[in-house]
Amino acid sequence: MVSVCLQCQKPSKLRCPTCVKQGLPDAHYCSQDCFKQGWPQHKNFHQPKELYNPWPSYKYTGPLRPVYPLTPRRPVKSTIRKPDWSDDPQGYSRAEQKIKGSNKIEVLNSEEILKMRKVCTLAREILDIGLKAIKIGVTTDTVDRIVHEACMERDCYPSPLNYYNFPKSCCTSVNEVICHGIPDQYKIQDGDIVNLDVSVYHDGFHADLNETICVGNVDDNARRLVKTTRECLDEAIKLGIDVDCSQAWCTLS
Repeated sequence: MVSVCLQCQKPSKLRCPTCVKQGLPDAHYCSQDCFKQGWPQHKNFHQPKELYNPWPSYKYTGPLRPVYPLTPRRPVKSTIRKPDWSDDPQGYSRAEQKIKGSNKIEVLNSEEILKMRKVCTLAREILDIGLKAIKIGVTTDTVDRIVHEACMERDCYPSPLNYYNFPKSCCTSVNEVICHGIPDQYKIQDGDIVNLDVSVYHDGFHADLNETICVGNVDDNARRLVKTTRECLDEAIKLGIDVDCSQAWCTLS
């Protein structure tokens, strides 16, 4: 795969020397000029000197803690079609607010179904790339960067980015975090279970999917949780679409 410049998206071979020194994933640039232009923002992606918990007095449900500071918002190529919240100061979706409370289910035509299949295929590719990055010692922010870059390579907008000011391009939920965890400087540890939630926007349609994986030596209870939830999903899919919700609930219970 050809590496692209973080500044202008052109093919590139130069690598940031600080990233190389710190053992971080490669950051490519096509020229010294692009490197200098991008340095004021890119330098913030390097390992921070001081890490902290922004909510030390919060009553947490387990041992996991946020590890800040967050890296800056990752740039999106200007050529990529964006949802309406991408540049809203509060991250609001005007289109979403217009249909709030509606019980109408839109039926897609054949062309729209093809677009939906396309974005779902792209999202699955991106999720698989992100899952491969989840390893002991890797930060969840690094996973976010890899997901973001995979989105850019496929001309997809990462749907979570700036949605109600969400600061990242995917969600990484570790252990007791149920969902929508914010990627930060937390280093994935042996025994963690990590859910990666990827949502992308392409050609006017969104795709949203996630998967939970076990990292290293995961205890039996956590493995059973992951296995059981997957089985519930598979059983729900088998029921098909013409099923009453109460019947589905009884089956999964």
